[in-house]
Amino acid sequence: MKVLITGGAGFIGTHLTRHLLELGHQVTVLDNFSPQIHAGKTELALDLKANVKLVFGDIADPAASAAALDGVECVVHLAAETGTGQSMYEVSRYERTNLGGTALLYQLLTQSQARKVERIVVASSRAVYGEGAYLCSKDGIVYPSPRTSAEKKAGLFDLQCPVCGEACEMTPTPESAPFQAASFYGLTKQMQEQMALMFGKVLGIPTFALRYQNVFGPGQSLHNPYTGILAIFSTLARTGSLIQVFEDGQESRDFVYIEDVVRATAACLSSGIVGCEAINVGSDNRTSVLTVANEINSFFGNASDVRITGAFREGDIRHGMADLTKASAVLGYQPQWSFSVGLRRFLLWAMENELPQNRYEQSLAEMKQRGLLSD
Repeated sequence: MKVLITGGAGFIGTHLTRHLLELGHQVTVLDNFSPQIHAGKTELALDLKANVKLVFGDIADPAASAAALDGVECVVHLAAETGTGQSMYEVSRYERTNLGGTALLYQLLTQSQARKVERIVVASSRAVYGEGAYLCSKDGIVYPSPRTSAEKKAGLFDLQCPVCGEACEMTPTPESAPFQAASFYGLTKQMQEQMALMFGKVLGIPTFALRYQNVFGPGQSLHNPYTGILAIFSTLARTGSLIQVFEDGQESRDFVYIEDVVRATAACLSSGIVGCEAINVGSDNRTSVLTVANEINSFFGNASDVRITGAFREGDIRHGMADLTKASAVLGYQPQWSFSVGLRRFLLWAMENELPQNRYEQSLAEMKQRGLLSD
């Protein structure tokens, strides 16, 4: 099939492109090579240049998007701004790319009958859930609201049942959970996927909004200080710099390896899978941020001081882990990579790359200046 991947020169897009080419698909990539992600690079990976049609341009630019859509049968829409913290102050930028770019995509699809797109996959995020699902011994499955600044300033990082006020435990979050985005990034992803699923039903185009958890692996940007704690911590550990861990270090994430994400995404292009669905893609596990910091520091010889600071960012959640029941039933998806094996693969790859400029402290200063990072 002829597949367009928006944001296809990025981390997930590059891995997906290689996989689709191996399966015999023809791939077009639309990408603007954002300096924040690509650090000045403006070309596809060397092994892809001769086999992929590249449209250099922005997803929110009508001419570029129209050119990229020409003749394609499937669209995998990955192009997005992705920094949770940054989204809380670069609001217009996130709105323009994540919402405006998606709206333009559907405007172009509805304007011309010549565009016969047969299926669409949209990269959504677990950020649409906010805190997600918890289990209360008294009230069963509950969905707590985002934590307040006052609670976190008092060191009350764990969540309480919204019904009885007692302590509750994190449990895997299903797709039926209510939307409770805690950041503007999460809100844009919620609106983006709702837009896609609505138009999918109206236009009769099978559409899948994949709620990716924390995707990691070789090839992710080492230059972006606004997202990807594995990349951030690995850069700090390689230079023996202080690694600051927010809250009490026990906040956790569902880290899913890139090859699992690629398999789940490619499965949505199968003609045997129909409908318009939101589907979780995760690892079936979770890892605390403190564990991540310590494992990365150990890999690089424990040269860094790993310090739990008690600081917190507005928009961050406490825990995250996906319920994969639907992914298994609809896509036949089962994660194959453990966090420890995937982390080693990522760190070995990171060592082969030149140390990026450390702009993490700058990103923290930006948030603190705007009242979005508290000590």
